[in-house]
Amino acid sequence: MLWQGDATRPAVPAPRVGDEAELLMAARKGDAQAAHRLGRLYAQRGDRGAARHWWECAAGSGNVDSAYNLGLWHEKHGTLDEALGWYERAAAAGDAEAALNLATLLQEQRGDPGRARMWFERAARSGSRPAARRLALICEDTGELGAAREWHRQAAADGDAASAHDLGFLAYSAGDDEETVRWWETACRGGHAGAAYCLGLLLQAGRDPEGAEAYYRLAAKSEHPGAAARLGAIALARRDLRTARGWYEQAAYAGRLEGQRMAGFVCVELGDAKGASHWFGRGAAAGDPESAFNFGLLLIAEFGDLKGGRHWFRQAALAGHHRAAVELAGLLSAAGRGAEAEEWLTDPPPPVWDRPAEPELAARAELAALATDRRGGVALDVGQLTELLGTWDLVTRPLLDHGEVIPWLVARSGLHTSAVEHLASVRGTLLRPGSAPWPSPVEVEHVLATARELRGRLGLSSAARDGTGVPHHQ
Repeated sequence: MLWQGDATRPAVPAPRVGDEAELLMAARKGDAQAAHRLGRLYAQRGDRGAARHWWECAAGSGNVDSAYNLGLWHEKHGTLDEALGWYERAAAAGDAEAALNLATLLQEQRGDPGRARMWFERAARSGSRPAARRLALICEDTGELGAAREWHRQAAADGDAASAHDLGFLAYSAGDDEETVRWWETACRGGHAGAAYCLGLLLQAGRDPEGAEAYYRLAAKSEHPGAAARLGAIALARRDLRTARGWYEQAAYAGRLEGQRMAGFVCVELGDAKGASHWFGRGAAAGDPESAFNFGLLLIAEFGDLKGGRHWFRQAALAGHHRAAVELAGLLSAAGRGAEAEEWLTDPPPPVWDRPAEPELAARAELAALATDRRGGVALDVGQLTELLGTWDLVTRPLLDHGEVIPWLVARSGLHTSAVEHLASVRGTLLRPGSAPWPSPVEVEHVLATARELRGRLGLSSAARDGTGVPHHQ
């Protein structure tokens, strides 16, 4: 923040060097406007002491702009109490920028949310867009969603794309698709890449792949990693491997694990072992068990590195990767370490979910994760949500009439009715937001255990690959 502050505030004509003598004469006679302009003149020269002196003279005679500038001056120099005093003086006289700065200092430096909110409201009611947005976020944090919407609307109507994006999520979580689209489109027009990506997901969830792709491309122009990963999946489905690699690598360079993993798979398909090693290695080092498993396979098959393969199988197995545990046990047994191998074979992790998810289900899963990740919330895990939705889709495919789906699943699996009903309830919330509050991470883990038990009792495999060996990760 510039200490000379009001150099960008156009209400008062900017002083010129030739005005100094005339301004000095008028200021010494008590002309507050002259004193204010004289302060600006000295600020432009870098004479901070003289600028402060004349602003104090002007502020003492009631000049609001000088009071505001003194607030900036003291904030810049670390004298917070004085900054608060001058900002409050200007804010009380109706200066919206001073009220915004005062509220920000009270909230961030003084830890006084009550007074901060009062001044944010004063600034917002005077037309401050940043204050309206800050108020909206405060209201979201305190659970006042009606007030949050009103303040977000004020900010969005004044051109704040982030508030339009947030309004879209509030509407999505309430189950209002029409309002969701309206606000995300507004945010898109304001250049918000995240809103374009969310619109793509919403259209994907609504079985409009062409419309979804158009918004993914719009988001990708701003280098949105999620959009790049989605476009990579679209190109891969078309068997355009080079285009898929380009998109996945764009997502991968931005740190998206899915992009790193899938870039590795596409490099395998293209016969580029070095590229595959790079991306699987990046994903493995970042903690992705599927990348670690495939990195281990690649090190052994392409480079004959048994020690490296064993290391990454172990890392993947420790993270719960079933096939990695089995491969690790085989390597240990071959190395004469039968007891350790037996430990992995006796109690291996359950098989990971590796089936192709319907694109609309994967989109719903990611939208739920994004919706719960806002404002410091605990994000739901996209992979878990996708597995949950995919499991229900898998186990109910043989059923023509879904009206009696719960009794049918209970009869076939032997699971308790309440467990299947809970799974169905969480699934319904993910597919129809607003029908119930978002599930908690603990609740998701609970119903996911039910989903896995259901698959096991029905004898349905968790893993599936297409004819190319490249797994589907939408």
